[in-house]
Amino acid sequence: MPFTFGVWNVGRLLLLVCALAATFLLFFGVSMRVALRAREVQVPALVGQTVNEASQSLGALGLTLKIDSARRFDPRVPLNRIVQQDPPAGVGARAQRSIRVWLSAGARTITVPELVGQTERTARIRMEQDGVELDSVSEFGSTDYPADAVVSQDPPPDAKAPRVSLLLNRGEQAATYVMPDVIGTDAAGVADALRSRGFRVTIVGSQPYPGVPPGTVVRQQPQGGFQVAASDSISLEVSR
Repeated sequence: MPFTFGVWNVGRLLLLVCALAATFLLFFGVSMRVALRAREVQVPALVGQTVNEASQSLGALGLTLKIDSARRFDPRVPLNRIVQQDPPAGVGARAQRSIRVWLSAGARTITVPELVGQTERTARIRMEQDGVELDSVSEFGSTDYPADAVVSQDPPPDAKAPRVSLLLNRGEQAATYVMPDVIGTDAAGVADALRSRGFRVTIVGSQPYPGVPPGTVVRQQPQGGFQVAASDSISLEVSR
C-alpha cells in the first residue's frame, strides 16, 4: 500500500509539472508575439518625397532607406523624388527594416521621328516603336503624291513631343455615277451607251416574256439609283 501511494504521488507531481510547463510555454509564446508586434511600426507614405524627407520620416520610426539604382519615368512625380516604395504605405514593418524606394526620372523625353513620305501603316509602326502617340489625322485626295502616304506632320521631325498629327493623301477618288433605271429600254442601245462611257456591260441571259418585245431589258444589276464607278460591272437581262 505505501508503494502504491508513492507511485500515485509521483504521477500527480509529473502531471502538475507538465501543466506548469504548458502554461509557461503558452504565456511565453503570447508574450513574444506581443513583444514582436509592439516593435512593429507602420510604413509611412514616401511617394513624392525627397530622399532627405524620406530618410527623416523613416529614421523617426527606426526604419532605414534603401534607394534602388534603377530610375523610373513618371510625368506626375518630379525628377529625383520617390516614385515607388516597397513595402507600400500602411504595411507593418519591424524596426531596422529597410524600405526600398525608386526615384523618378521625370517625364520621358520623346523625339518625333521622320514620317513624311512613309505609308500610313509604316508611319504608325514607327510611332509605336518610338512611343509617339497619334494626335489626329487629316486627309485629302491628290495625284501629286503617292496614295496613302504621309504628306505633312506636326510637330516636325526631331521635335520633343509625345504626340504628332499627320496629313495623309488618299489619292484621287474615282468618279462615281448614279445608275439609271433601264428596265423596259432596248438592251443593245443601253449597252452601247454605257460601254462608251467606260462601263463593263454584260447581257447575262434572255427568256421569253409575254407582251415584251425581244431585246428589252427586264432586269438589271445594280438597280437604278445605286452609285457605280467605271470599273464596276453592269449586268442586263433581256427578253427573247
